Amino acid sequence: QVQLVESGGGLVQAGGSLSLSCAASGRTASTAVMAWFRQPPGKEREFVAAIRWSDGNTHYADSVKGRFTISRDNAKNAVYLQMNSLKPEDTAVYYCACKLNGDMWNRLADINIYPHWGQGTQVTVSS
Repeated sequence: QVQLVESGGGLVQAGGSLSLSCAASGRTASTAVMAWFRQPPGKEREFVAAIRWSDGNTHYADSVKGRFTISRDNAKNAVYLQMNSLKPEDTAVYYCACKLNGDMWNRLADINIYPHWGQGTQVTVSS
């Protein structure tokens, strides 16, 4: 089993920045992909960004490309999301997700390929 714990959410004004962290523990040796999703109020959970554990290759949703950066620290089993130029529409609960054993790179945005999830951290962007 894998446990994921997010931190770093909060309230920020539009145009500001926040950095999220996700610490993984447990059976992380087979980690293939770690990702960030978000769930805006009243909406479904949506893909934000993903990173392949082996080589650091990344993929972003169009809505955050150029503003958000996902990164990892293999030694700490941690993944980060640096969010710049935040907009009110970025307001959401942000979730960390993990997939083991095979990256399924062509299905990164598919919520169903990730069996392991954190509890989420709230990000609120005021206008």
